[in-house]
Amino acid sequence: MPELTVIILTHNEEKHITACIESAAAADAIIVFDSFSTDHTVELAKAAGAVVIQNPFEDYAQQRNAALSNVTEGWVLFVDADERITPELAAEVRENMDREGYAGFRIPRHNYIFGKLTLGAGWYPDYQTRLLKVGKAHYDPLKRVHEVVILDGLEGTLKNPLLHYNYEHSQQFADKQRRYTAFEAKILHEKGIRPKPQNYVLQPLRHFWWRFVTLRGYQDGLHGLRLSCLMSWYELKKYLTLRKLWQSASAVQK
Repeated sequence: MPELTVIILTHNEEKHITACIESAAAADAIIVFDSFSTDHTVELAKAAGAVVIQNPFEDYAQQRNAALSNVTEGWVLFVDADERITPELAAEVRENMDREGYAGFRIPRHNYIFGKLTLGAGWYPDYQTRLLKVGKAHYDPLKRVHEVVILDGLEGTLKNPLLHYNYEHSQQFADKQRRYTAFEAKILHEKGIRPKPQNYVLQPLRHFWWRFVTLRGYQDGLHGLRLSCLMSWYELKKYLTLRKLWQSASAVQK
């Protein structure tokens, strides 16, 4: 069977890293690709038997491409530190690695947000193309956040999900969304896109409708309503941040 390498991207993940590595025990090799954590992530990863490589973080696509460059053959399974590989998923990965013509596979995720399995509002099946054939896949360097895989071959879909324990409490959710919002606003600014007055109203409303109705956030009841409202709020924050970037640029020119 082809060799399977699990790669875990980390930055200050001491809370999750040991359990994540343990869930990847069926792999032939485990690499923790760390962006210079300041907590005990590196020590814990080494103690759990992983190879640790450190690389400065520029953006998500660059980091994943840099990680891929450290594997020369076989397959790579990307896993985030707050994700877990189930035995069922590990077995399914092995079963599909020798399929002719395939360069990658999508994997669904079970997202646990505030302790609840979330099946609506865009969080399921939440397919992630994470199983990649070495030499047949790379990440689009222009998609620096919410990165996109480019495959030289067929893409398949696995059935068994990754378990994703992504947000334990509202502060963690807010911190991560602020980072995403700032990143996305910066990208829009670099593209020369200016916010229009209607963006501050229509974009959040459209986003709420998309999350709550189109993506069936209502299936999760009040939990789905809360998440849809929060994501709508951060859509507004993105355009407010974009406005500040243009105001700062104008002030510098003056």
